[in-house]
Amino acid sequence: MKKSILYLACMAVPLVYSCTNSEKKAVAKADTTVSSECYVAIDALDTADLHLNTSAAGKITGHLLINYKDKGDNIGEVAGKFSGDTLFVDYTFKIGTANPTIYKNPLAFLKKDGKLILGVGQIETSVGRSYFVKGKPISFDKGRFTFAPVECKK
Repeated sequence: MKKSILYLACMAVPLVYSCTNSEKKAVAKADTTVSSECYVAIDALDTADLHLNTSAAGKITGHLLINYKDKGDNIGEVAGKFSGDTLFVDYTFKIGTANPTIYKNPLAFLKKDGKLILGVGQIETSVGRSYFVKGKPISFDKGRFTFAPVECKK
């Protein structure tokens, strides 16, 4: 009896491994980048560079660098997805290179006429997580940066 249980367990291991292996391959395939887009925004003496990668599953990842002339650089990563014509991302960034503190804020971009307009909305923090307040509108008229598409640098 103990031997038959042992044999069944040994036979089940390859089956379980093959199932989890195919799931990993499916996830990796879904995360494959299908397109890349680059944008630049200028507001007086401040500039911003945005590089977005879109996966086969529709997830958006990329890099955002905002160079404030008087405040230094915000350098970080974005991750999120489109909801209709609005891109909602979490922006994980550092301020300058000397500051070790990592910040995370939500951002919203309206895609209009091929450009991305950075929105301004009320942000709330709860349990260490920041998010846009539900029921409060995000204004795309008050945003400082309008990102125009540019050719991506290699």
